[in-house]
Amino acid sequence: MKRFILLLSAAFLTTSTSLTLAQEDHAYTEGAVLVVNFVRTQPGMFDEYMRYLDKTYKPLLDEAKKAGIVVDWAIYQARPRDPQDADLVLTVTYKDMAAFDHLQARMDPLAKQTFGSLPKAAAAAVDREKLRKDVGSQLVRQLILK
Repeated sequence: MKRFILLLSAAFLTTSTSLTLAQEDHAYTEGAVLVVNFVRTQPGMFDEYMRYLDKTYKPLLDEAKKAGIVVDWAIYQARPRDPQDADLVLTVTYKDMAAFDHLQARMDPLAKQTFGSLPKAAAAAVDREKLRKDVGSQLVRQLILK
């Protein structure tokens, strides 16, 4: 009988502890998701690259924003710490991780509109390497404290 009461007590404590933990909230909620690209412009090509972004990147992302594909986008100038560090940071903000589902299928029509065709968009990607090099990228999620 003692063993039965001990097992029953253990089961009750485990269940009540699990319920208490399940009811506790996190101190934050998950917010927007950002793709952050770090770019280093080639020597003497900063202004040319900015013109390229104004001509192609801006119209593409403005249309994506109008279509509700992206929430926002931005370009930041950075002070490089060394010759391999980024001098520009490009960000694209998405509502949540679900925004990445079928993203290419939703962006392709906009790329065709901006560049004329998908092969031309691919060629532009190759051409822009003359203006800058990709230093890296990150996917980050905003955490909003309650």
